[in-house]
Amino acid sequence: MSKRIQFGENVEGYNIPVLNEREVLASAGILFLVLFYAIMEVHFERNFLLLKYFIIVFLTDFILRLFVNPKFSPSLILGRLIVSRHTPEYVGAPQKKFAWKIGLGFVTVMFFLLIIVNSHSVITAVSCLLCLLFLFLESAFGICIGCLVYGWWYKEKAEYCPGEICDATKKQNIQKTSTEQLFVILVFTAYVISAILIFNDTFSVNPGNLWDKLNSTLR
Repeated sequence: MSKRIQFGENVEGYNIPVLNEREVLASAGILFLVLFYAIMEVHFERNFLLLKYFIIVFLTDFILRLFVNPKFSPSLILGRLIVSRHTPEYVGAPQKKFAWKIGLGFVTVMFFLLIIVNSHSVITAVSCLLCLLFLFLESAFGICIGCLVYGWWYKEKAEYCPGEICDATKKQNIQKTSTEQLFVILVFTAYVISAILIFNDTFSVNPGNLWDKLNSTLR
């Protein structure tokens, strides 16, 4: 089979095909940003146009990365360009393939219901929000839900997980959360809630034009 039709790349020192996690995270960030904006358009403007275009792009992108080669996925190419100066972080390709199959399943449902049938329902809403959640978790925290499910589904340990989360290791001191830090979170949460209760009415007033306020003050 042509090397152009494959999943993952062979890198010296790794016994299975791998992908560059930094490119994957950048790609997830790009897709998250566009999907988030598209969902906001639907929520506030009742405009589904951008979401429909996004679904077509998302579906095509995932078909290319799953059935041709991740190297030819437009979003991964953009991700590669963005992080080209970063040192690669290699992750196992098999678990990423499994995770992306889940994503392809969600976007296929959205494509059929929202574009072919031209309908919206709780099914399309949940599919969109789950895609948004998965993309956010991956781009913001490097958490690949599909990769975590991979081990349970196939009853085998995934290799080369991002951040070595598949390996049970003892936390280093810098990773541990102290009682004082948890207390800070608790106090900060109380502080935010108090601010909302005290200033909500004041903050609810929309800001006026700065220059109009200055003119009225100087008169």
